[in-house]
Amino acid sequence: SGLHQVSFNQSHDLDPAVLPDGRVVFSRWDNAGGHDEISLYTMRPDGSDLQLLYGARSHDTGTDDEEIHFLDPRPTASGKLLVLAHGLCMNDLQWKRQGHDHGAALARDLGYTPVYLHYNSGRHISTNGREFADLLEALLANWPVPVEELAILGHSMGGLLARSAWHYGTAAGHAWPRRLKKLVFLGTPHHGAPMERGGNLIDIALGVSPYTAPLSRLGKIRSAGITDLRHTWLLDEDWRGRDRFARSSGHHAAVPLPDGVKCFAIAATTGKQAGDIKDRLVGDGLVPLASALGCHAEHDRNLMFPPDRQWIALETGHLDLLCRKPVYERIRGWLAA
Repeated sequence: SGLHQVSFNQSHDLDPAVLPDGRVVFSRWDNAGGHDEISLYTMRPDGSDLQLLYGARSHDTGTDDEEIHFLDPRPTASGKLLVLAHGLCMNDLQWKRQGHDHGAALARDLGYTPVYLHYNSGRHISTNGREFADLLEALLANWPVPVEELAILGHSMGGLLARSAWHYGTAAGHAWPRRLKKLVFLGTPHHGAPMERGGNLIDIALGVSPYTAPLSRLGKIRSAGITDLRHTWLLDEDWRGRDRFARSSGHHAAVPLPDGVKCFAIAATTGKQAGDIKDRLVGDGLVPLASALGCHAEHDRNLMFPPDRQWIALETGHLDLLCRKPVYERIRGWLAA
């Protein structure tokens, strides 16, 4: 069934709910050691890091000497909605890195309610993009309070997913594209990731010889999502009827940034300055600067982020974009403006 016990208490643990930072909040009846009270506790989803949240000295705060107990906790939704889309081979729980979570921090500092998307990054980007568009439409239609502002934060492939979702949401006449105000890309490979291209060249070389051809076939186990990154295929028509392992991608649609939406791009480099040897060789370890900033020699594919809406994080790796303080401060500043 996939269910397993994460809470162990001699009395009762009640009414669990998931907080914006992914922790679980619940009511615990403490009926031992002279205590007979219900307080609020939190823990991680795996049951670790149990902490008392509220209630230690608050049970005698009722009027007329009434005891107060804390039941059925629920996080309060705000009208500022932030949707976070994770990257390739990751999930919605991996936004927290080295004790920091952009979503939880933006909830604390700017009053956003973060919602963490979970999707299978091995599928085609366009397949996930179409479903993401439908999910956003349903989310806004069922949000418990009027949505004043919608923003999306996409890390790596998550940014491509957002661009694909915008295309399909607009084509379907959805309401959410008109509500989207800001879109922030974190290390998004707008024009591909060279590591996948390198792997594809190795596959082609191995396939030349009948002795190494079986090894080439093993390389073609790579998922549709990974090969989409090489070609930056965001739409169904980009990949249908094509060999996704071919060296050349052929023509594919140029998907512009969402019209009327303030779009921002953060790129990273492990180098000490843009253009040094580390930057030229590895970029952020996965995505080169030009790709993350949307730069392209063809005019219709050049995303042309305004100078004040792009920023480069130096001495920063691809996953460091999830936890570095200067990166968060830049995101916060853009979303607060």
